[in-house]
Amino acid sequence: MPDKPLRAEATAADAATRLDRFLAARFPALSRARLQALLASGAVAADGARIADAAARPRPGSVYTVTLPAPVPARPQGQPIPLAVLYEDRDLIVIDKPPGLVVHPAPGNPDGTLVNALIAHCGPDLAVGGEQRPGIVHRLDKDTSGVMVAAKTERAMAGLVAAFAARSAERHYLALAWGLPVPAAGEIEGAIGRDPRERKRMAIRPHGGGREALTRYRTLEVFAGAVSLLECRLATGRTHQIRVHLAAKGHPLVGDPVYLRRVPAAARGLGEPLRGRLLDFPRQALHAASLGFAHPVSGAPLRFETPPPEDFAALLVALAIP
Repeated sequence: MPDKPLRAEATAADAATRLDRFLAARFPALSRARLQALLASGAVAADGARIADAAARPRPGSVYTVTLPAPVPARPQGQPIPLAVLYEDRDLIVIDKPPGLVVHPAPGNPDGTLVNALIAHCGPDLAVGGEQRPGIVHRLDKDTSGVMVAAKTERAMAGLVAAFAARSAERHYLALAWGLPVPAAGEIEGAIGRDPRERKRMAIRPHGGGREALTRYRTLEVFAGAVSLLECRLATGRTHQIRVHLAAKGHPLVGDPVYLRRVPAAARGLGEPLRGRLLDFPRQALHAASLGFAHPVSGAPLRFETPPPEDFAALLVALAIP
């Protein structure tokens, strides 16, 4: 059943603005685009009479109601895929994503994704954008593991989107990279956009075509003078950001199938079987180790940490053996 209608009384100060803007200010969990769709569908009323004109001016003293329809089934279907749930309440869910799990259905991966898993896990508790689907606020690449948050309600989606846009969410990653970055701690800055020569790759685009990006890193440990374990913190969240920035600095991630194009010079001094194990690692060695943010509804501080998955951890053990 749909919730009770949302109610807002217009004042004299509201008469100078558009109706969709007035409603968006009163109900920040609903975007203007969503409200315009609700107006067009007859879900908005003024003193009990339906109103569809998004550009109409609110009448002072009138009570406007917005009736949210029950979520329709999402186009992606739920699938019983196991999830490692770190936290869940009525508004959001935090999971530890395993490597190999695609986040969202797309050509080539129409199902078997995190979205399919969340639809099955959360069931009717999901209601984002008028559909029974989760709100994906940020993504991890298919072969990147670690902490992810997804919204279950429109109000949580709006709050989380605002937090990530304001860069108030704290994200830190563990990355295993070839070579020894100099300096051992610092920042990598460079606008990231689509590689003009290979559309499946991203690249630093210093002369336009990219969006500003900043990665802060520090070296946690060096192995055999050839491989570094780095902690990377994102000031921005661009596609492939850590992978692109480190590769541009000359330190591509171990196992990266896109940005590691040849045997790195740092591998030449390693003996077998360690050298072969590193070169044969089947995915980028990148793990979203922690995520911190304010709860989008209660404001309570939340922070979650997860250790690297088994394959990454086993590689660290092998590197640590003299």
